Amino acid sequence: MIIESTILPEVKVIIPEVFSDERGYFLETYQKNKFIENKIPHHFYQDNEVKSKKHTIRGLHYQIKNPQGKIVRAVLGKILDVAVDIRLGSPNFGKSVSIILTEKNKKMLYIPEGFAHGYGVLSEESIVVYKCTNIYDMKNEHGIIWNDPNININWEIDNPHLSSKDKLLPKLSEQNILPKLK
Repeated sequence: MIIESTILPEVKVIIPEVFSDERGYFLETYQKNKFIENKIPHHFYQDNEVKSKKHTIRGLHYQIKNPQGKIVRAVLGKILDVAVDIRLGSPNFGKSVSIILTEKNKKMLYIPEGFAHGYGVLSEESIVVYKCTNIYDMKNEHGIIWNDPNININWEIDNPHLSSKDKLLPKLSEQNILPKLK
């Protein structure tokens, strides 16, 4: 397992070693010691699986109470996974990193607490699984509109499918409550 930093040092790309033969493949998606060594949380409280169709964008979401760090991977299809630093006082505030996750490259992205997260589906459909460092708390979920011009994410999608909730999200500059840099 190789763990690399991104342009936002707290956000990590996890590249598992894949062992393939005529039967299929094997890979580790989690190894406690490697996570500790690379300062990635190693206790998780919730696993999620999401199926989506092409041109769906989910996010950008975050929680203040019960903040969630996430390890995200695409087990079917291709997604553009995005993390945005929204920590007040961070030198990288408002900056984002995005990475292509596919069933073929088997890469995973670790998004720490204090970052907004979202992804766009680039294949006909996708199944995304992710581990969370805390439970989902609907009452404390917040979000940022996907096309905020100050963040300027190139989603590679022109007319996305959005939830009714995500269509109404404010810009980062209009957020009333944001996490603070620890």
